[in-house]
Amino acid sequence: MAIQDIYPTALRLLGRPVLVVGGGPVAARRAKGLLDAGAVVTVVAPLASPALLELADAGLLAWEPRPYRTSDVDGTWFVQTATGVSAVDAQVSADAEAQRVWCVNASDHESSAAWTPAVAVVDDVKIAVNAGGDPRRAMALRDAVATALETGDLPLRRRRASSGSVALVGGGPGDTGLITVRGRRLLGQADVVVADRLGPRDLLHELAPDVRVIEVGKTPGHHPVPQSEINRILVEEAARGHRVVRLKGGDPYVLGRGGEEAEFCRQNGVEVEVVPGVTSAISVPAAAGIPVTHRGLAKGFSVVTGHEELSEVPARADHTVILLMGVGQLRDSAASLARAGLPAWTPVGIVENGDLPHQRVTIGTLGTIADQAEAAGVANPAVIVIGDVVRVSPFAPSHFRTADYSTTSPNAPRTASSRVLTP
Repeated sequence: MAIQDIYPTALRLLGRPVLVVGGGPVAARRAKGLLDAGAVVTVVAPLASPALLELADAGLLAWEPRPYRTSDVDGTWFVQTATGVSAVDAQVSADAEAQRVWCVNASDHESSAAWTPAVAVVDDVKIAVNAGGDPRRAMALRDAVATALETGDLPLRRRRASSGSVALVGGGPGDTGLITVRGRRLLGQADVVVADRLGPRDLLHELAPDVRVIEVGKTPGHHPVPQSEINRILVEEAARGHRVVRLKGGDPYVLGRGGEEAEFCRQNGVEVEVVPGVTSAISVPAAAGIPVTHRGLAKGFSVVTGHEELSEVPARADHTVILLMGVGQLRDSAASLARAGLPAWTPVGIVENGDLPHQRVTIGTLGTIADQAEAAGVANPAVIVIGDVVRVSPFAPSHFRTADYSTTSPNAPRTASSRVLTP
């Protein structure tokens, strides 16, 4: 049999009787696949593997503990041989052929009337691969195709109308490689993308031409599309039967108003899925070699968006404070922490455009950082890290690296274009 002799199709075996002859691991795998398809499975074999016995004991299939008989094929819709004995498999195949029943002969794929492909399921898509009778080759190809669908490299988007839905996808700090696999897959399935200014913007260029992108990005103090309008857009587009992805920077539930959007969708009867993202509060400092916690330096951290909340966080160098989008209020924030008792020598790091090629790092102290940032023209998007953990950064000046913490030798700076400003 050559691959050209095969007519690819799919069998619907729901509620139909099928026969598996053999009791080993191969028979168990084939029986499990047939059960997943809804078939009524009977296994004929003198002995059964533990996996088959488990299925039989659970009442999922019938096991006949005896040798095969020609009459076992009677009334079946499909037969799978898996005895490992060529003569027995050949007899089963011949009996099935005589009754015009499709049979997969596991011992001789060349003479088999049917082949079992390597199968994977991604969402509601089932992938079946035949590779000229070479099962390992088929499995390798199946896995490659499944991975490409999982990661969004192949289009998984539906082309026929279906019920609408909304997915709130955290896109991470901006590097396209830091979105989750689930988020990337949903983006590839989207009919409409409601996009923020931050996040993995380059992925928008990879969308199909007919995918609509609705820009709703905000900048500090400038919200051209108010939150109420964003909520309305999500529900309205889903009501039209579209699969909507709300692509957000970082994580949708970390200062991203994702909770409000999810609640509004549910209140209006729209199915909503939340896909966590790599929050910039942690990932952007990490891009500059700054851990938000570190043994001997900090056991906890707080994330805030402005100086008003700083009175409620511990004013200690061993408790990391992370300011998001706080460049415009940096001077006030530093003054607030100083008034609360945080020493002026406390290290401070600012990471602009974290994880992107034009990332820049500015490091100083609580007493100097506002002047340094102003002189350097520091601008959002940026993450500000305040606390002793900044000492760990490979961008920190040498006199910051004291003996009060233990770490390995610092790595080389991430990019040559990064700038370090020291007091």
